[in-house]
Amino acid sequence: MVPYPVADVAAYLGGRWRVERTVYDLRAGVEGTFRGTAEFRPAGAGEPTEGEGLLHVEEGRLIWDGTEYPASRTLRLCPRPDGTAEIRFADGRPFHDLDLRGGRWTAVHPCSADRYAGTFTTVAADEWLLRWRVTGPAKDQLLRSAYRRA
Repeated sequence: MVPYPVADVAAYLGGRWRVERTVYDLRAGVEGTFRGTAEFRPAGAGEPTEGEGLLHVEEGRLIWDGTEYPASRTLRLCPRPDGTAEIRFADGRPFHDLDLRGGRWTAVHPCSADRYAGTFTTVAADEWLLRWRVTGPAKDQLLRSAYRRA
């Protein structure tokens, strides 16, 4: 798969996306799926507003070990003048950098004793893929997500 270079990550990601994710707990041998939406947009009233940029709000349903749950998360994308961005948690803590100018980016985030390694790949103007590998004493997981513009 040939990466699709993105000159401005905030402009590319802005808007609404459909998300399909498979979650593998390699230690427990359990597999789950998430289906929902992701929206990159300015913050609205009552939402986390610290910093500039776009909120990345994901909402959907997680099916895990035969049970369905509502699932959501919120991150903040803080664009830089060079077309890259810093990704922060909703409370403002740093998560990782994001540079899609080459169409692919690998980010690493230490979380306690666990390590999150993510690979972002843009494949078209309306599709990008995300793979997280989480390893450490608390987790051994693989998450594969496909985002398609809604």
